[in-house]
Amino acid sequence: MKRIIFILIAALWVGNAFGDIPRAALEHRLDLTREARMVWGINAPVPLFAAQIHQESYWRPSAVSRAGARGMAQFMPATARWMNELFPALGNGDAGNPRWAMRAMVRYDQWLSKRVRGETEYDRMWAMLRSYNGGLGHWRAEARIAGNFERGPVDAACGKAKRHDSHCKENLGYPRRILVVLQPRYSSWGREVK
Repeated sequence: MKRIIFILIAALWVGNAFGDIPRAALEHRLDLTREARMVWGINAPVPLFAAQIHQESYWRPSAVSRAGARGMAQFMPATARWMNELFPALGNGDAGNPRWAMRAMVRYDQWLSKRVRGETEYDRMWAMLRSYNGGLGHWRAEARIAGNFERGPVDAACGKAKRHDSHCKENLGYPRRILVVLQPRYSSWGREVK
């Protein structure tokens, strides 16, 4: 009996230490892992993608933002249409469809990751996430102002290019929340980006 109580207490402590993972995340774990590995390879950073979906929609396929972004990956209607053009294998999918949203997100993340730079994988994923959240064009304009691709100077240039500085708090907080706060909750899902 003492052993069972100890195991329950340990399980509760571990759960609280890493924060809650929504039940819906567990329902989509295998699909996300499969989609991520198909695009990024067997060593795909699945915890990063899980954290990204967590941040975007808390794993709710029916999520709709005030701006009109839809689904688990929060694609704007025009972006969802563009995803179908950019990645014809997606077909004419719907951002409200969880499987389509995950497939599109991991492909778009890879597309972005090939268009940003950074000294380390962590820095590239940081830039990729900033681009996903606020647009690749804004990140590139800030990198031009910074004069290099180092994360610190590019982040410091937020609001000094095309993007209004009122959007910087969200855009700079987005990769931090995903990589630092949420990704560790999903560490058992695969390789983390560190």
